[in-house]
Amino acid sequence: MAARIPGTSRAELIADTALALLAERGMRGLTHRAVDERAGLPQGSTSNQARTRLALLEAAVTRQAEREAEVLTPAELPVAGANLDDVAAALARALHRSLTDHRELLVSRYELALEATRRPELRAHYDAAGRQFREPLVALMAAAGSGAPERHALGLVSFGEGLMFSCAAGSYHAEVPSEPELRSGFSELLHGMLAGPASR
Repeated sequence: MAARIPGTSRAELIADTALALLAERGMRGLTHRAVDERAGLPQGSTSNQARTRLALLEAAVTRQAEREAEVLTPAELPVAGANLDDVAAALARALHRSLTDHRELLVSRYELALEATRRPELRAHYDAAGRQFREPLVALMAAAGSGAPERHALGLVSFGEGLMFSCAAGSYHAEVPSEPELRSGFSELLHGMLAGPASR
């Protein structure tokens, strides 16, 4: 039986269980029956909550974004005009927390991201859920003086996503960088993007 996060509803329990199954068994292991069994719910509970497989996947995407927001805390990014090293420190802190304490969320995210490449209707839902992480970075880059905030935000996201994949499923899975190392990497990236002609 899946451990229920205190204070969660049945809908959240079902979505949390779906994420746990995705991380543990992959997309093939996610079924309505498997969620019922793993969550300790009466048979048919998941079907009552999410009638179709797409509905179950959309619930998982929504819950994935909610839980990642608690880990990556986009709302806690420094305010506009903050020192770039403070921004680097905040990004490093959030990323290190994700890499060390929430690696199962990274695996379930990759399962959902790959499935979204095959289901256009899920892709739209996935992209909408991800905007809560992208938009604050664009605003932060604009406030920092970037002349190309969308491009620079993409650079930050790509750097972070690359580290996440490498440390969760790639060749660095056993060598997670320390928080100071991540801070140095983000600082170098931010100063490099915003210090010269390329920032305009």
